[in-house]
Amino acid sequence: MRTVSRTAEGKWFGSARVTLFVSLALITPLPVASAGDWPQILGPERTGIAAADERLADRWPDSGPREIWRRDVGAGYAGVAVTAGRVILFHRVADREVVEALDAATGRPQWKADHPTSFMPQVGGGNGPLCVPVIHGNRVIVFGPQGVLTCLDAATGERLWMRETHREFGGQEGYFGAGSTPLVVGDHVIVNVGGAKQEAGVVAFALATGATVWQATAEPASYAAPVQVAVGGEPHVLIVTRYACLLLDPATGDVRWRFPFGQRGPTVNAATPVVPAAGRLFITAAYGIGCVCADFDRSAATPKWEGPGPLATQYCTPIVADGHLYGIDGRDDVPPADLVCIEAASGREVWRERGFGYGTLLAADGKLLAAKTDGELVLLRATPAGVDVLARGRPLPGTLRALPALAAGRLYLRDDTTLTCLDVAP
Repeated sequence: MRTVSRTAEGKWFGSARVTLFVSLALITPLPVASAGDWPQILGPERTGIAAADERLADRWPDSGPREIWRRDVGAGYAGVAVTAGRVILFHRVADREVVEALDAATGRPQWKADHPTSFMPQVGGGNGPLCVPVIHGNRVIVFGPQGVLTCLDAATGERLWMRETHREFGGQEGYFGAGSTPLVVGDHVIVNVGGAKQEAGVVAFALATGATVWQATAEPASYAAPVQVAVGGEPHVLIVTRYACLLLDPATGDVRWRFPFGQRGPTVNAATPVVPAAGRLFITAAYGIGCVCADFDRSAATPKWEGPGPLATQYCTPIVADGHLYGIDGRDDVPPADLVCIEAASGREVWRERGFGYGTLLAADGKLLAAKTDGELVLLRATPAGVDVLARGRPLPGTLRALPALAAGRLYLRDDTTLTCLDVAP
């Protein structure tokens, strides 16, 4: 890790207009869901942190959490979304991309919608969806690996509209297919389409009709999900693309600022940006890219620290708690991987649990849940003082790459063939 200053070499760009903010509280993540739900990637606010009233048991039986129900699933690494007692599953069955609604308590099917697909990845064997469904009010939005963006009625599964974004805007499928989960801001669905040659790197669609509202930038697509933040009391979108980090106006597509992040070659930007403190962002990637922590406002981003470490993660989005970052440093495909705690203000490594293994994290009730790719589920209590393992389990035999979801004391976990619902409540 190295401390940096703002220089021309760093190319930290901002607009000419500078807007001063009265207090640091003017730049904060915006809540997008009611308590107890997990309506999109990484939960209510795309932070990996559950609603404040979510509770977890302090321990499990040696056999792991009690299973409530399970069912077979098709191909894909898309985790589920959950609201109002309804689970939305997005997977591939044969040559169809399938969206299903399930009863959260029993797993019984409620409705199903599908459309054909011919997707084959350039790298790896997974040919199913990567993006977690988005539940917004009475609508469900899914984004498939071939760039098919679909909006469905949440109660019935009726298709309301569909856009073939890669065909329409010249987006590329990349190594594994489209994998940046869309974001709903107001009446717009914001998507990192990646139509660089048509100035359609990021496109906004009308939530009601699917019509194109605006298209902006020549940015190729990443696998990182955009997040909504408030800057000066107004909504903005923070997005990591293939080669950059941007702040966008969701109403117009205007780019407030941009700085480079990522590199050409066999690399991936996949972890979602996080806001460890008001007016501060943190982004990270593996493959030698590293991490950047920067202060930002409407006009510019100014780096505080950056470097190849101490937290360079392939796709695990770090958890922010009490001014610290908890994440998994390393890659799934190139072990080892370590669980680390970083002081967000300085980048100082507080502790490192070597050889922990790769996986994804979510937080609730002052605890961490780690779903490791080797199939192990670990319940942890992590603080700057250290980490304690409270419980372990192996509820599924396969590889866990899909992001888990937590709602109303139920943990939804899927491997390559099975979706299970586990009782993790006290």
